[in-house]
Amino acid sequence: MAEPLSNGDAYQLVPEAYVFPEHKRPGSSPSSAAAIPVVDLGGDDPDRIVKQIIDAGREFGMFQVINHGVPEQLMSEMMSSAEEFFRLPTEEKMALYSTDSKKLPRFHTSLGYDLENDHEKVLYWRDCLKLGCYPLEQFRHQWPEKPASLRASLEAYTTAVRAVALRLLRLTAAGLGLDEVHFEEGGLITGPMLMNVNHYVPCPDPSLTLGLGSHCDPNIITVLMENGVRGLQTRRRGGGGWVDVEPLPGALVVNFGHQMEVISNGALWSDEHRVVTNARAARTSLAVFVMPEMGSVVSPAPGLVAGGEAPLYRPYTYQEFLGAFLATAADRDTILAHFQNKD
Repeated sequence: MAEPLSNGDAYQLVPEAYVFPEHKRPGSSPSSAAAIPVVDLGGDDPDRIVKQIIDAGREFGMFQVINHGVPEQLMSEMMSSAEEFFRLPTEEKMALYSTDSKKLPRFHTSLGYDLENDHEKVLYWRDCLKLGCYPLEQFRHQWPEKPASLRASLEAYTTAVRAVALRLLRLTAAGLGLDEVHFEEGGLITGPMLMNVNHYVPCPDPSLTLGLGSHCDPNIITVLMENGVRGLQTRRRGGGGWVDVEPLPGALVVNFGHQMEVISNGALWSDEHRVVTNARAARTSLAVFVMPEMGSVVSPAPGLVAGGEAPLYRPYTYQEFLGAFLATAADRDTILAHFQNKD
């Protein structure tokens, strides 16, 4: 059982178990300050909004949204409750500790990164509370009782964020030339909605370790709220260096997952991102994942495959995808190659 990083200690040195090999450290691939796109969901020009989303999806697969309709006070209350959870006494957090990835709710810490050609692991600088959050009637009785404010904040925040995700998916569908309810059909977004509440305590030497390694999300769309502390990085489509995501007050960060890239037949990009650590302040983020049902069949939308051409990807169930995703340690190229159409 690993000791959580949020145990109240102030770390003076990075423990050896968290020190990455030199070629895997953040400094081995320097970042730039190029801004990711910002999509303003306000106003009365839906064509502008649709174009901004599609352009951002083609370039990064990630963007920030403002005027999204989630009340600022609700966002503040939800973040405060999340941060308070990690300040609970260690024994109270550890009552939810589990190494079973299917358990909900689940508190865990320091998931390992497997070194190439080795059986050893380097640990990530992160504590995480994983929750089921939608449907509400399925999950609300499982939510932690402490802090006392968490349950009320979770219910209201989950409802509001789901509404934002559904609106973005309808706008994305329109931008791809699909029926606006395309993502709401065939079980594509009716799987359980999960949340990772991530907490990265201050790190004495951010050059040595990572909060979370490079990956793409396996689901369709992720909506993330940050507490204003830098750490999230992304890449442009086609590779290149890492780009710092500058937290924008009141904004939500949105990224497309692997299923969006497949359904769009490669038109949109499944965002590749990672988290670096911060020496001065703790970073907390809440990532909400919208995903298909396990048995749902995912394939490129017929309207996005040119006549006479084969789709880029073969049909599969989301359960099959997740199995391959975990088996390949979430490596982007390997996982997508597994589902490419070989016909």
